[in-house]
Amino acid sequence: MGRTEVRDILFKLVYERIVREDGDSFSLSLFRRGLNEEETEYLESCYKGIIEKEIEIISIVEKYSEGFAIDRIYKIDLAILVVAIYELKFRDEIPSKVSANEAINLAKKYSTDKSSSFINGVLASVIKELTNVG
Repeated sequence: MGRTEVRDILFKLVYERIVREDGDSFSLSLFRRGLNEEETEYLESCYKGIIEKEIEIISIVEKYSEGFAIDRIYKIDLAILVVAIYELKFRDEIPSKVSANEAINLAKKYSTDKSSSFINGVLASVIKELTNVG
């Protein structure tokens, strides 16, 4: 399995957390099955990091999803954005283009026809801000 598949699992965990409005360590243990040590470490550290930084990440989504209240964004799109923004902001080893491209691919796979454009726009703004800050 590769990073793309692990990111897909991470997206599903985040989506479940958003829908259920809490975390579930049982789900994490189920999704870990079949992963090697490096993949498990990446999945667990990202998921824990997302939980720790959830308020900050959601505020970034709110800031750049112009015209969309957070509760009006499709839950699938929100989960994709949360994963991508976490990677962009807190995982320096992942190039921003990779995170954005993976997010768009998840949107194409799981969401509506218009979602990839929306997600691309939000992430482009986030990337622009992050590259101008440093």
